[in-house]
Amino acid sequence: MNAPTATASSWLAPIKGLGRFVRLPGAGVTISYLVLCLILWLVTDTFLTVGNLTIVLRQSVMVAIMAIGMTLVIGMGEIDLSVGAILGIGGLSAAIWIQQGMNIYLAIICACVLGAAIGMCNGVLVTYLRLPSFVATLGSMSVLRGIIMVITGGVPVYGLRYPEFQFLGQGFIGPFPVPVIILAVLFAVFCFVLYRTPFGRYVLSIGSNAQAARLVGIRLTGIRIATYAITGFLCAVAGVILASRSEAATADAGSGMELDVIAATIIGGTVMTGGKAVMYGSIVGAVLMTTIRNGLNLLGVSPLWHQVVIGAFILISVAGSMLTVKRSEGE
Repeated sequence: MNAPTATASSWLAPIKGLGRFVRLPGAGVTISYLVLCLILWLVTDTFLTVGNLTIVLRQSVMVAIMAIGMTLVIGMGEIDLSVGAILGIGGLSAAIWIQQGMNIYLAIICACVLGAAIGMCNGVLVTYLRLPSFVATLGSMSVLRGIIMVITGGVPVYGLRYPEFQFLGQGFIGPFPVPVIILAVLFAVFCFVLYRTPFGRYVLSIGSNAQAARLVGIRLTGIRIATYAITGFLCAVAGVILASRSEAATADAGSGMELDVIAATIIGGTVMTGGKAVMYGSIVGAVLMTTIRNGLNLLGVSPLWHQVVIGAFILISVAGSMLTVKRSEGE
């Protein structure tokens, strides 16, 4: 009498395991990515090749690094629209300082510090002037884009062919590209910060209920400013890597990337209203966004249609995420 029951349980075990996996943070975007890879593998001959997958991974690094910071910001219940512009000013400042004769490593450090300072200014606008984060960072984006145009006159800064600088965006350590190694290190560090330190808990507490966080003694001002400073730092790192990879700093570097960064973060499972942040999902979301573009190129789809497809995908993904949140709240 017990044999059929045991057999049924053994058959149901994988299904139950799959159900538990689907409910894990970041599982949705992981499944979406695997399905996308399967489709592209079936309809193209070149997608699942080492060369193409390396290209996808290298191209996704900049969005993924910025998505780490955006995960913290959105998890805190705020938004940052200036990430693409900070990437642009970070890469440009490093390029100019290097060409003016500054030590390459010092120029990179100064560019990253500049990014953190700009992020800190965003935090001050949000906390002390009490501007909505959307308005504050939208204004910062406009100011930074204007500064970039004034400095460059719309002319790219070329000639960054310095081996030490090129190594950052083009080099390899063994079989691994240096930008991917940098991403992995930053991911590990900020996963620890988010999930294993008081700072990370405070960020999510503010996102869940800022008033309650204040009442229990969390310093909202300091946490918000620090979170924006971290995001600015990460964007500048991405800007330096982009300038190193392209050996140039262009006036439009990072333009429009803020949308990809926000989309990657939301698709990855971070809740737009704050209180929940999925760092792993944001990284997969960034790779997913890059893979979509890569797949469209391999299929010969006109670039004019890329934004249409990506925009539709974002709408569907975010709508699905919001429905999931509402369903879980209903339970």
